[in-house]
Amino acid sequence: MNRADPVAAPAVPRLSAATRLAYGTGAMANGVKSAAFSSYLMLYFNQVIGVPAGIVGTALACTLLVDAIVDPFLGRWADVTRTRWGRRHPFMYAAIVPTVLLFYCAWFPPDGMSHMQLGLWIFAFAAGTRAAISAFEINSSAMAPELSTDYAERTRLFSLRYWFGYSGAYGFTAFSLAFIFVESEAFPRGQLNPASYENFALLGAVLIFLAMTLSTLGTHNRVPYLRQAEDSAPMPASQHLREMFAAFRNRAFLIIFGFGVLKYTAVGLYSAMNLYWGTYLFKLNAGQLALLTLDSFLAATIAAPLAPWFSRRMGKRNSSIIFAITGITIGLSPLYLSYFDLFWVPGDALLVPVLFTIGAIYMAMIAISLINTSAMLADVVEDSAIETGKHTAGTFFAASSFMQQCSTALGLFFAGWLLAAAAFPERADPATIAEGLVDRLLVLYIPTILCLWIVGALILLFYPISRARHERNVEILRAREAEARDQVQSNTPLGGPAR
Repeated sequence: MNRADPVAAPAVPRLSAATRLAYGTGAMANGVKSAAFSSYLMLYFNQVIGVPAGIVGTALACTLLVDAIVDPFLGRWADVTRTRWGRRHPFMYAAIVPTVLLFYCAWFPPDGMSHMQLGLWIFAFAAGTRAAISAFEINSSAMAPELSTDYAERTRLFSLRYWFGYSGAYGFTAFSLAFIFVESEAFPRGQLNPASYENFALLGAVLIFLAMTLSTLGTHNRVPYLRQAEDSAPMPASQHLREMFAAFRNRAFLIIFGFGVLKYTAVGLYSAMNLYWGTYLFKLNAGQLALLTLDSFLAATIAAPLAPWFSRRMGKRNSSIIFAITGITIGLSPLYLSYFDLFWVPGDALLVPVLFTIGAIYMAMIAISLINTSAMLADVVEDSAIETGKHTAGTFFAASSFMQQCSTALGLFFAGWLLAAAAFPERADPATIAEGLVDRLLVLYIPTILCLWIVGALILLFYPISRARHERNVEILRAREAEARDQVQSNTPLGGPAR
């Protein structure tokens, strides 16, 4: 066995309900961060501070360069780390304080900075926050294949994780819109009130701290049953790179990665622009936006039990494709109907209820697709282990973290490009914005997001791992581990300890 190979953990007892909840709770941290950065960072720096959208979008897109280096490094580092707290938890504990501090500071640049300096500030603190939370998110997610090898149980774990992620993201934003973004005579749209963002950033930082801390402490009891690297002795950098690239050559992983980059970019674009539609197309106030945010919480509650059900009956791949395409078609309907003047107009009593219903259906379908895709990535761990002999869950979930970070970086880059292409002004007044400007933005946005989802779904058609293949992979790996244990025992002298 290779020195860096993870050794099998002891016989794993059943997961308790408390441990499942603690595992799921960790997703709230990334949910809060993603909601704040995807939906509000662009609006805040563009419409509140007055930084051109192109600068904000480009600054956030450049953080992908940091992610591309840091995320695989963190995943690989965790895979070959051996401590008395296992491979995952040291990184999870270490990530808590830096994530909180960097997230909070991102919203408060010093006075007097130029637009270019503000762009550099956004880049530095967004990249720092994303790198810090990646150390937690990669290792928290990578526990899933080790918590359970069961095909359906993994989908249930990710359903729980996505429910907490959605609850954190949309519960946080709903509360903020209802109670933090204060409307005034000067700012009839509370989300444009600069004074509100201090409490917004503080609440986000507190929620991130609580979620990361509770999840790390609550799953610590599983450390003895998680896979451990056999030896943490140094190895040449070239060997690390060879083993990482060997994992990344797995066909199933490459397909999920391609789909993931496109889908999370689409999710990020939707998140960034949704607040613009609510503010400038439908002319909603903060209270109405808060109510509409709750449709995502309802969607997550619907999707959590349905994702495993559809996974069993349709397969993870098919359900991911069908719900992605159907969901985005429904989700865009208020926009393309508004363009043709066929939707309810601002101020109509039915506007908010209809938007709420459509949003809940759309988000539930997208959530089912995301849950099953994440469970598919967990199955790739064993598929790759058959080929390479190594369980590199950290490496694969580093790629997953990178994909999710795209929801902020590439999504906001596209949003900034679309706003610039439509000549959408900074600090625009919703009451006086020209209707033609919003229509021009719709014409650019709808085809872009449809293309991202449809191309991604077509890529996913080639994903090869079925339930039967996964179960066969698990049995082969169990047989290999049993053979390795027998060989160790046969080489151990009578009365001597196994080394």
